Amino acid sequence: MNLMDRLRDARPAHLGDTAIDERTRAAELSYAMARGRQVAARRRWARPAWGLALTGAAAAVTAVAVTVSSGTGGAPAPTLAVATPGSSGAPSATEIELSASAVLLAAAERADRQPDTMKAYWHTATATSHLVRVKGGYTFMDQGRSESWTPSAVGGQAWGRSQSLGAKPATPEDEAAWRAAGAPKELRVKVPGKKGELLLPVGPGRVRVEHHPLVNGDKVFWLGRNVTMKEVRGLPSDPAKLKAWLLRAYGGHGTESASTPMSSDEWLFTVASGLITDMPVTSRTRGAAFRMLAGLKSIKVVHDVTDAEGRTGTAVTIEQASHVRDGGTPDGVLEARLIFDEATGRALGTDNVVVRPGGYQADLAPGTVWHSTSILEAGWTDSKPSS
Repeated sequence: MNLMDRLRDARPAHLGDTAIDERTRAAELSYAMARGRQVAARRRWARPAWGLALTGAAAAVTAVAVTVSSGTGGAPAPTLAVATPGSSGAPSATEIELSASAVLLAAAERADRQPDTMKAYWHTATATSHLVRVKGGYTFMDQGRSESWTPSAVGGQAWGRSQSLGAKPATPEDEAAWRAAGAPKELRVKVPGKKGELLLPVGPGRVRVEHHPLVNGDKVFWLGRNVTMKEVRGLPSDPAKLKAWLLRAYGGHGTESASTPMSSDEWLFTVASGLITDMPVTSRTRGAAFRMLAGLKSIKVVHDVTDAEGRTGTAVTIEQASHVRDGGTPDGVLEARLIFDEATGRALGTDNVVVRPGGYQADLAPGTVWHSTSILEAGWTDSKPSS
């Protein structure tokens, strides 16, 4: 079975059989590569497949500078070093820890200043990694890479390129267990709430390049509904208006499944993460998305986070329930992370971290990064891949 057959089989049923935009296709490809598909008994199982201000008593301040702590996880939050007159008349430094909203507002200021010149295609390149527990009691990391080229003009062709990079043992202990089992080239994976098993190949797949017309000739992305490039580029740059615009598509459930309940904060976090990471919104809209996140009460900020590519950034996070589709296995809790570079306001990627094991993450320890998407490239280009 080829990659597109697996993708079609993994597509959520409520979205139907109509053509889809390239970003939705890429998101579903990631879902298919990560979650797997079950087929009929005695058939071969398919490969598993989205400026700071100080007021009040600081009137005597003579200088303000933002300093960011460095180091590994658990380091102090960024602080403002405020120079104030000391007892001898010379300035002395007082450190004030920045709140989560202040960190996001600072990122918004930097996002506002990112270059934004439209070209023929909006191009993104992403790398994904996903942990799976395989039969035999060891864990493997399944990896993939995908690229998309979304046309800026109505009636254009959307292009996509993808490849499964194969699976590898998550730890040396997992590798030892795998080798002790004979180093099989295909791994058996049990899916919670499902009968039977899946086969996960260890080796990489071949590169796939595809292109197709846009949905209805102009739909390019999914924001709770299919939207055009004109709508994406015209999204509000005011955070309150952006929030109101996005909530028009909110129906009390997740962005991909009507059977998965989701709070409005979780929904806004999910959609805003897409705007910030890999959608061709204007710089001012991207800044508005950061400002909107700063106003959500259920978010927090984690500093000195290392992404799957080894880059260090800051993460804005929210807790979400981990649901198992069509299964009775108890759900767990995940922490969804949007990782960004504070210096530029650019997104580095997204992570899902286990908070309470359950469902697909039942065998993973709290604190484990279960799924990662790293943004390798995101920007405008006049080039497209060859067919």
